[in-house]
Amino acid sequence: MMKEQYASLFEEFTFANGVQLKNRVVMAPMTNFSANLDGTVSSEELSYYARRSTGVGMVITACTYVTPNGKGFPGEFAGDSDEMIESLRQLATTIQKKGAKAILQIFHGGRMCPPDLVDKDVVSASAVAAPGSDVLPRALETVEIEAIIREFGETTRRAIEAGFDGVEIHGANGYLIHQFFSPHSNRREDKWGGNVQKRLTFPLAVVDAVKEAVKMYAKQPFLVGYRFSPEEAETPGITMADTLELVDALSEKDLDYLHISLMEFWSKPRRGVNDTRSRLEIIQERIGHKVPVIGVGSIYTADDAMKAMESGVPLIAIGRELIIDPDWVEKVQQGREDEIETKLDLRAQERLVIPTPLWQAIVNRPGWFPVAE
Repeated sequence: MMKEQYASLFEEFTFANGVQLKNRVVMAPMTNFSANLDGTVSSEELSYYARRSTGVGMVITACTYVTPNGKGFPGEFAGDSDEMIESLRQLATTIQKKGAKAILQIFHGGRMCPPDLVDKDVVSASAVAAPGSDVLPRALETVEIEAIIREFGETTRRAIEAGFDGVEIHGANGYLIHQFFSPHSNRREDKWGGNVQKRLTFPLAVVDAVKEAVKMYAKQPFLVGYRFSPEEAETPGITMADTLELVDALSEKDLDYLHISLMEFWSKPRRGVNDTRSRLEIIQERIGHKVPVIGVGSIYTADDAMKAMESGVPLIAIGRELIIDPDWVEKVQQGREDEIETKLDLRAQERLVIPTPLWQAIVNRPGWFPVAE
């Protein structure tokens, strides 16, 4: 029997467009490096998603690239051509069969793309290398920028044809959309760069292209979310003040949700506001009454999730913990929350149904996951 104190995690949630989730728990988008060489979703990935889609209300997939020069990871599955629709359909169906809504995360890696994945032509808003990288990207021409914006719309159309319930625009974690918004990576002096309002031009144009595709092609309600990172460590870089401008603009765009990208749910602002609360609480207060906010970041136990709900956000995304324990939701629902595993069992790859490339990435990156001794 579920304990009463966790009941609010299992209330249904209905988005403004009518799409309904069975509960408040979302699987966060996480790269898994495990697609086939031709860009199709592999059987290992399908098994991995099937294993994690039973309990949660919604699954946001790993990101898919919208143009060939946007491929950000080895083993990333493709969304950049109509040949991929069948592959994407298998992914959507696998998730939906288990009772969760399926959201395709769409992205372009920009200056974060490994040169060998993009024919050595790494592009960004400006010719500024990422911190700690010696790869100097090429600044995109206006016509290329406009083409990439169109491709976000095209990949949205493919997601609709593949039967997904929505898309999430990946504007976080230093990838291309984020690069256009950041004063670190965007030093342009044309309409795509300059002050904070001009740096919003590209992100908002992508939102418009995606919304337009939904209007044209979706025959039933289709979710459009947007993920963003609240701050950058670099100077110049995105400050909390910049992010409040971003969320204000996004909250006027009739999006279905905004999804914050944080490693730590309760992390505090670095600069740009005089406020001692967490970034998430500041953002929730600012725009939560206009657009639902998904909170995320180091949620491992049922009590972590409940504390996060107290911030006022209606939906909680769980990432690493669903890799560690795919039965997290069911355990809370059945009153077995004390059986939740919160550290990765290094002997359990098969039991946890984790594809080998993802497993290798986790094992070879100490500190990324908490590990059982």
